[in-house]
Amino acid sequence: MSEKKNIARAAGVLGAATMLSRIMGMLRDMVVSRLFGAGLYTDAFFAAFQIPNMLRRFFAEGALTSAFVPTFSEWYSTKGEDEARALANVCFTVLTVVMAAITVLGIVFSPQIVHLMFPGFADNAEKLSVTILLNRLMFPYIFFVSLVALCMGILNTVRHFFTPAISTVFLNLSMILSALLLHDRFQVPIVSLAVGVLIGGVLQLALQLPVLYSKGFPIRPNFKLGHPALKRIALLMGPSVFGVGVYYLNITVGSILASLLPEGSVSYLYYAQRLFEFPQGIFTVSVAQAVLPSMSRQAAAGDMDALKESLCYGVRLTLFVTIPAMVGLVFCATPIFSLLFMGGAFDYAKAVNCGLALLYYSLGLTFVALVRVLVPAFYALKDTKTPVLIALVAFVLNLLISLALMGPMKHAGLALASSCSALGNMLLLLWFLRRKLGPFGGRAIALSGLKGMVASIPMAAAVYWILRLIDWSQSGARLLKAGVMAGAVLAGMAIFLATARLLACEEAGDVLGLIRKKVFRKKG
Repeated sequence: MSEKKNIARAAGVLGAATMLSRIMGMLRDMVVSRLFGAGLYTDAFFAAFQIPNMLRRFFAEGALTSAFVPTFSEWYSTKGEDEARALANVCFTVLTVVMAAITVLGIVFSPQIVHLMFPGFADNAEKLSVTILLNRLMFPYIFFVSLVALCMGILNTVRHFFTPAISTVFLNLSMILSALLLHDRFQVPIVSLAVGVLIGGVLQLALQLPVLYSKGFPIRPNFKLGHPALKRIALLMGPSVFGVGVYYLNITVGSILASLLPEGSVSYLYYAQRLFEFPQGIFTVSVAQAVLPSMSRQAAAGDMDALKESLCYGVRLTLFVTIPAMVGLVFCATPIFSLLFMGGAFDYAKAVNCGLALLYYSLGLTFVALVRVLVPAFYALKDTKTPVLIALVAFVLNLLISLALMGPMKHAGLALASSCSALGNMLLLLWFLRRKLGPFGGRAIALSGLKGMVASIPMAAAVYWILRLIDWSQSGARLLKAGVMAGAVLAGMAIFLATARLLACEEAGDVLGLIRKKVFRKKG
């Protein structure tokens, strides 16, 4: 099987598993919005959850994955399974000790961390105390999810993608059940969500270990701290924290600045970010996770032509999906919140505020997606410095634009600043990567992007016309809203795919071929 097909198949498996997880995440957010709305307690929960979640994105899913996968892939390819198994056990042992220490420190110093990250909460004693309590309860989540990320790196290297991708379903399910069943059992009802986060972290890790065993990687303690690959991973991880995680750092900066804005701003950004991550998580992360092992193997073998082909294909595949998703989110922003969240403690004014944030986040969807695909190419080439320098520029750009826009545009300005920063990050990564690798299909990439934009025009017209059929400010009529939204999405997808086929988009053929293959295999 060609590497292109390997990437497409892996992305398909990851996308399907992640779609289920994102649907559960959306159900979770619907439950949260209905029970708790968008105000003091949700601001406190989302702020508290932001801290271990930020560490997860920077450390576990960002730096650890980007440093571990290339090294482990090289070890697995050149040293054999026995040596790779020993490396996996050493890394698991060391990570367990390190993350246990970080977890204890995080719990002890929660008041200082919350004061530092959310200075706007200092004016509200109740919000501040609840945030500290929730952060202490949820901080151990980073311990479990870091070990999950290591398991994911091992399994992805041996081409098993489904279990790590599906594991977040258990986190979302745990939070939903805890919120519904336990919210009236605590003096502060939203504590039930924190309990759900903890239980979900345990379940996520418990799901990985039997699969690792079945793949020939049983986890055993191994304190061989002088392992030669361990130092290499540690050296790669330092700069990777910033290089991969700059987008999430920008989101965190947005939350910090939002704490200085009117009450509810932190919640508006959180709800919008969650929906923004739906298409990104389903496909963008899937492509990035699928292409990294391929590029790592090709770089280790010195096959630069194959690496450039994999990179080009990953970028084109990302453009093909994210351009129509970006356009669709722009038009569907407020209607989505009206359909999914309106009701209970969540009224139409909150839906509009969340929709505005989602609109401006959506403008950067393609840029964020391309950053997630481009950065691993540098790490596959063992270059950690360039992405870090570029990330630093993007971070400063985000901070300056955020400070300029948060006054006149409030929380929407913070969302727009994030998109502008992602654009700058993407352009610099492309420029430096071309200097490093030489041409890697720039004309094909540009043509794919142009075709995607052209195919999105009739799609956008159809979606806009269908959404105007009802008044989204009215509460109730959920079935009618769902029918109109489903009609807009399905019609938009059909028109986009048909137009893409007429424009001879290679990616459209690959995606449709994958779907046909899955359908016929199931029928058979």
